[in-house]
Amino acid sequence: MLNHIKIIEIFISLESIFIATMLPIYISLPSNKNFIQIYDIPTTWQVPTIIFLTIIFSGEIVYKAFSIYIFIGLFILPVFYDGGSLGYILTPNFGYLLGIYPLIKIISKLNTNKNFSLKTFIQISTLALIIMHSVGILFTSIQSILFSNINIIPYNIGKFTLSKILFELLLLFPILLLLNLFKKKRFL
Repeated sequence: MLNHIKIIEIFISLESIFIATMLPIYISLPSNKNFIQIYDIPTTWQVPTIIFLTIIFSGEIVYKAFSIYIFIGLFILPVFYDGGSLGYILTPNFGYLLGIYPLIKIISKLNTNKNFSLKTFIQISTLALIIMHSVGILFTSIQSILFSNINIIPYNIGKFTLSKILFELLLLFPILLLLNLFKKKRFL
């Protein structure tokens, strides 16, 4: 049963997912030619935000919010990272969106884990990211086979998994800081 608190949590989660999808990540580093060189990181804040929201609220709340997000992206507005509409199902990105469902399921185990520690958080989050990317790879591979374009599979794995997973693992550390701010989980 949904009460007004759960509805508010769903809207907060949905709004956070929308915002996180649109926020690119940049790193500023010193360089020889200029004082600061800005590098674009090939991912968004969406996956770290979903991990954070799942720990703060619950997997059930984030499932509902993410399902609404998918519905809006497929049928109403182009809110996904590279657009939207039913045609988005034919893109490799959609497989990675589907991979977020098992990610939420795995991360929600942190809410029931009595021994929540830094090591547990890193292990479960890494497993969740690997499963999410595995679903994306499986989806894009099946798609490539169905469309007789098998030679694009290594390109898609490189572009959508290998270029992003390391950065997504590094983005787990800002989540740790936010969790401490919210005092939901203490381990730093």
